Amino acid sequence: MNVRIISQSEVPRLLPMAECVDLMDEALRTLSRGEAVLPLRSAVWLPDRSGLLGLMPTYLATPPSMGLKVVSVMPGNHGTELDSHQGAILLFEVERGRLLAVIDATSVTRIRTAAASAAATRLLARKDAGDLAILGTGVQASTHLEAMQIVRNLRRVRVWSRSAENARAFAESASRRLGLRIECAADARSAVEGADLICTTTASREPVLRGEWIAAGAHVNAVGASFASGRELDTAAVARARLYVDGRESALHEAGDFLIPRAEGAIGDAHIVGEIGEALLGRAPGRRSDAEITLFKSVGLAVEDLAAAHHIYNRALASGAGASIELGGQRDPSG
Repeated sequence: MNVRIISQSEVPRLLPMAECVDLMDEALRTLSRGEAVLPLRSAVWLPDRSGLLGLMPTYLATPPSMGLKVVSVMPGNHGTELDSHQGAILLFEVERGRLLAVIDATSVTRIRTAAASAAATRLLARKDAGDLAILGTGVQASTHLEAMQIVRNLRRVRVWSRSAENARAFAESASRRLGLRIECAADARSAVEGADLICTTTASREPVLRGEWIAAGAHVNAVGASFASGRELDTAAVARARLYVDGRESALHEAGDFLIPRAEGAIGDAHIVGEIGEALLGRAPGRRSDAEITLFKSVGLAVEDLAAAHHIYNRALASGAGASIELGGQRDPSG
């Protein structure tokens, strides 16, 4: 049985951001239509809690496929040559269960996370939104900048990091790559002041965005915190906003940005307006006025990885990308 191996360097060519935005739009709709199986992810922590191995299985009816993302999460890698998230996506076909592909998960996660935010932004942000603030300067900051440029006409971009040196390096690199002028903000508050698009992409476990700073009419994508014990937004920021999530069950178990304000008694489960897929399908209301604040809280879902993997695999077959290896799977005739 031939299995396609697709490396980190090959994924961006096979999964362009603009195409991935539409893929995420459809994957989130499929989830909200009830045409996916999405168990909560499980994790094996190292004894000293320095990192974990995460397991994310899923099934999609459209396109028909099943798969598993296996990823290590090592926060200590921040600032090193290695990404904090490393692993692989295993893509299977549903007819006979054949393993079709093994795809680098680091690059897929970078792209699909920002693409999901872009799908939410395209739906929820004001049509004239274009003053973008990015908190954080890691890989998600970079891909979110690219994704926001696809769905909105950016007229101003500000970036903030706890490290002024990192902010300058990010601004210089991204300006050259995307042809944008990017300002470095001295602090998070000045970065978001008056912004109508805000993306929080940090590794912080404590709030970096406060509700009092957010301008009326802004749309916020919060993607940096994906565990119940950490958050990037303070309670006021979440309470002020109309909250949308990528997956309701995942948010109720894993989204510290929601769970901590709920534990404080500031909000309840009804504060979640709906899954973004429900809003895309018209089953949940979207933005109601130019003045309200909308918030998309993403924890990252395996259906997003699977939809991206299916697309990458088909593109690889068509273009000859990747390496094909004989791995097995056939029944042993002697048995």
